[in-house]
Amino acid sequence: MSRLAIKRIQTLVLGIALALSCICLPVESLAEEGEQTDHPQQEEGQQEDGEQAEEQKTEEQKAEEPQAQIEISAPSAVLMEASTGTVIYEKDADIARPPASVTKVMTMLLIFDALEAGSIHLEDEVTTSEYAASMGGSQVFLEPGETQTVDTMLKCIAVASANDACVAMAEYICGSEEEFVRKMNERAKGLEMDNTNFVNCNGLDAEGHVTSARDIALMSRELITKYPQVHDYSMIWMENITHNTSKGASEFGLANTNKLVRQYEYATGLKTGSTGEAKFCVSATGKKNGIEMIAVIMGAKTSKERFADAVKLLNHGFGKCQLYTDDSAPAVKSVDVKGGVAGNVSVERSGTFSYLDMTGANLAEVEKKTEVSKDLSAPVKKGDAVGYIVYSIDGSEIGRMELTAGEDVEKAGFPDYLKKAFDRLVLRRLVRKL
Repeated sequence: MSRLAIKRIQTLVLGIALALSCICLPVESLAEEGEQTDHPQQEEGQQEDGEQAEEQKTEEQKAEEPQAQIEISAPSAVLMEASTGTVIYEKDADIARPPASVTKVMTMLLIFDALEAGSIHLEDEVTTSEYAASMGGSQVFLEPGETQTVDTMLKCIAVASANDACVAMAEYICGSEEEFVRKMNERAKGLEMDNTNFVNCNGLDAEGHVTSARDIALMSRELITKYPQVHDYSMIWMENITHNTSKGASEFGLANTNKLVRQYEYATGLKTGSTGEAKFCVSATGKKNGIEMIAVIMGAKTSKERFADAVKLLNHGFGKCQLYTDDSAPAVKSVDVKGGVAGNVSVERSGTFSYLDMTGANLAEVEKKTEVSKDLSAPVKKGDAVGYIVYSIDGSEIGRMELTAGEDVEKAGFPDYLKKAFDRLVLRRLVRKL
């Protein structure tokens, strides 16, 4: 074969290859465009920590993405809306696993419980014991005998995940870590955390120290809804504390272990954790358009993976959900009471009604109907149920809010009946004179 013929064949092959590449390139581009979340390696290469790529999706794309198509790498995960407790996504949510420092969500919950009860105060001075100072893992290097305020200890726990500060607070509140852990498990039982058993207050690996993704969401919800001021601590990115010891005063820098606080626009907290057994965990909270979500990740292989999974869940929730709330005064102001010292009782709503919609319904069309008891008899105690506000959309009930008595109404006795009869008699005579 002549050189000219060979050259013509090479030219032909090159032309075919170029033509094929022109055909294939658009197909590859379309796949990347429509499947951004299906290529985690590409995301990590193009986006820092893989946490920003999910934000590029439109709200419509996120809302239409069913649970089955959300790819969460970690073995256990839960997405919960905070005000209603609605679970939007779950993956092996009830498998008991070691939680590492996410344990500290319960530790902080008990600290805030004690603050609310008035048994401790933010300005109280807490003395570090030998045992507390001996804690390994993440710590702020408290020395035996060193004192810090409850406020500072909370910062050390929420921001730097300080194991030594956890034990110091446990001993301050309950006298010993053992008693504090007993209260942790008692509180967990009250929240129906059925797959949880705490062995310590800081999350260091220990036999039998386990919880589940759902249980973490439950205690996180309790903490952020009952004590929203926890975000004043969980959102601190960096802050210095002062060690005052026998060696003198020295500054120590706290840096938040939750990188989402800095890298995710809607982050509000809450707590990270990682150990050899637990791997990488996080209870990540975020708020957008009045909706607060809790994304729990357990057992992720890397820190990067846990944060990427958490952001993916939070964005899915914000894109899929809308929240309706109502705390307006009841249309009915009072309810008749039979046989009481008063003829009626005032009506109060028992709280704020919240409804989480994931169907795209028009929440402006929510209708309210008040239903009250028509056979209420004394005695009535403040807080007794006297009716409901029923909420519906297009005739279908979406929920109801209990109405309660605003005060006590005692049962009328013989003197009360005499007084009522006398009052009626006086009123009749006055009317006749007029």
